[in-house]
Amino acid sequence: MNALVHADVLFPADTAARSVARALYQTVSDLPIISPHGHTDPRWYALDEPFSDPAQLLIVPDHYIFRMLFSQGIALEDLGVRRLDGSSVETDGRRIWRTFAENYHLFRATPTRLWMDYVLSSLFGVQEPLTASTADSSYDAIAEKLREPEYRPRALFKRFNIEVIATTEGALDDLRWHKLIRDSGWDGRVITAYRPDAVVDPDFDGFSANLDQLGEITGEDTGTWAGYLAAHRKRRDFFKSFGATSSDHGHATADTANLAMSEARMLFDKVRSGKSSLDDHRLFRGQMLTEMAKMSLDDGLVLQIHPGSWRNHSPAMMERHGRDMGFDIPTRTDYVRALKPLLDAVGVEKNLSIVLFTLDETSYSRELAPLAGVYPALKLGPAWWFHDSPEGMRRFREMTTETAGFYNTVGFNDDTRAFPSIPARHDIARRVDCAFLARLVTEHRLREEEAFDLAKELAYTLAKNAYRL
Repeated sequence: MNALVHADVLFPADTAARSVARALYQTVSDLPIISPHGHTDPRWYALDEPFSDPAQLLIVPDHYIFRMLFSQGIALEDLGVRRLDGSSVETDGRRIWRTFAENYHLFRATPTRLWMDYVLSSLFGVQEPLTASTADSSYDAIAEKLREPEYRPRALFKRFNIEVIATTEGALDDLRWHKLIRDSGWDGRVITAYRPDAVVDPDFDGFSANLDQLGEITGEDTGTWAGYLAAHRKRRDFFKSFGATSSDHGHATADTANLAMSEARMLFDKVRSGKSSLDDHRLFRGQMLTEMAKMSLDDGLVLQIHPGSWRNHSPAMMERHGRDMGFDIPTRTDYVRALKPLLDAVGVEKNLSIVLFTLDETSYSRELAPLAGVYPALKLGPAWWFHDSPEGMRRFREMTTETAGFYNTVGFNDDTRAFPSIPARHDIARRVDCAFLARLVTEHRLREEEAFDLAKELAYTLAKNAYRL
């Protein structure tokens, strides 16, 4: 490929398997990218303005990068990460980049290193390894590229061969950037996804005020259970008008509930009054997952469940820098018992699509694959977040295929806010999957013609079909 990324990266060491992997990869390497779930900023595509500088594009917003540097004693302030109290942080992009380059060795053998090498070389033409001595030259080379029209967001969208990308917005978002994209006449397909955490999780900051705002937006009485559910239906329809095909739910657990209507109404009244307990909050979140699944039966939105993260684990860093600053830690997650109320209600519905993700790899073969291997409504999301890595992707295939097969999974999605890394992430996933298929071929567990069919399914078709794109 180039000096930083080897042409056979992630292919098997065995020569026979490597030959098959190469052949498979050649058929999928140039397929369009389907990015059905992620966190890029729709403002980029709406305004199509140049990215400001290399540090603001590649370092400051990327928690994979700054969490590693912080773990080695580098302050987030020195990396340009904002403080809630408005205190000063480093704003000189070159100095931030130098700090990153001087410590780039910390990322050896991590997926972040692989993604970044890919971005530096394939996107910006940087061919020398990133070190303290090459910091300024690489910064200048990238900064010069960012001033060119070919490096604006819409041009990169086309260059990356993105067929469709989904952003993720909260239930109270007015989707102004999506409206601007639509009204601009640009033909890039950018859609939204419905993320209602702020109005379904009683532990979320400002929950009561959020429900008031939800009522104002929709014209529904969110002081009542019926009005609250009606407000969700209206917002889901609004999001669908901007292309949404999915909802997304980032709960701490996979707990679900299916209360009788009278019980659900009483629980809502208790939560709405502010006199509820933590157990009430857990039950309410579980009930709302089931309610959202029932709504999906009516409106067709794919339900994504992203459980198992203890978010904002450090209260001190939460207070200093706010949410989503790298202090999210995986936890053990139960699915068999937790999902049973939801599955009892809707699990055998063949027209419902629920995509399960996990940060607890121990659940792959024990729980997730058996569940997805029998319930028509369930599909398995790809290796996610801390496991979005070559080893994590391999483990996912090895631990789920024997029970769930390939067709109860949904291909790959990058789930990122780091826009320039999207081609790298998809390329890595395609290489890992081709390597896995090649191993099955050389072990005579899969016919070669089947492997070629599957390579395209895993790289492109499964995601497109699963997310109804």
